[in-house]
Amino acid sequence: MLRDVISNDWFTIFLVLGLVCITVSKFLFAHRFKDFLAVIGNSKYLKIYARDQKFIDGFDALLFFNGTLSISIFSFISYTTLVHPSEFNINQFFKLLFGIGVLFLIKVLLERLIASLFDIDALIDSYLFQKTTFKNYSGFVLFPINCILIYTIEPTKKIVYLIIGLVILINLIGFITSFKNHQKLLLNNIFYFILYLCALEIGPYLILYKLIKDFNA
Repeated sequence: MLRDVISNDWFTIFLVLGLVCITVSKFLFAHRFKDFLAVIGNSKYLKIYARDQKFIDGFDALLFFNGTLSISIFSFISYTTLVHPSEFNINQFFKLLFGIGVLFLIKVLLERLIASLFDIDALIDSYLFQKTTFKNYSGFVLFPINCILIYTIEPTKKIVYLIIGLVILINLIGFITSFKNHQKLLLNNIFYFILYLCALEIGPYLILYKLIKDFNA
C-alpha cells in the first residue's frame, strides 16, 4: 500500500544509488563482502581486515554512502510515522542527508584527531574500524527494509520501533565487541571512557535526534 506523503520517484532514485554502492562493493571486493555479511556473531572479518585498513577505504566508503542514504530514508519514514505526516520535500531531504553524512564524518575525524593528540592511533583505528563496520552493516540491513516500507507495507509505530530496536541491537553488538577487545585498557581508564561516551558517542546522536525532530521546521 503506497502512501501519498512519500515521493516514490525520488526514493527510487536514492534506493538505486544505494543498490549501486552495494553492487559495486560486492563486485570489487567479493571475498571481503562475503566476510562482511557474516560479521554478526563472527569476528573473522574484524580480525582479518582491521590490519589492512586505510584512511580512505574504498569498500567502507561505498557502504558508508549506502548507509547514509539508508539512514536518511528511514529517518524520514520514522518522522512521518512517529512525529508528523509530511509531504516529501527534496530540499529538506537533502538537508537531512547532508546533516547525517557530515555528522558521521566530523565524528570520525574528531576521534582521529583525539587519537593523534594522545598518541593512541593504533587503538582508535582498531576501534573506529569495528564501529564503522557495524554502522555500515546497519545501513546494509536498512536498505531492504526501506524498500519494503516504501513499496510494500504501510509502516506503523510498532514496526518503526521494532526496526529502531534492531538497528540499536546491531550497533550494541558492535560496541560490546569493541569493549571486549579492549576491556583491560578501558577499565584502567574508566573515567576517560565515560567522558568519551558522553562527548563522542551519546552527544552526536542527540544532535541527530534534534536534527530529525526539527526536520519539518
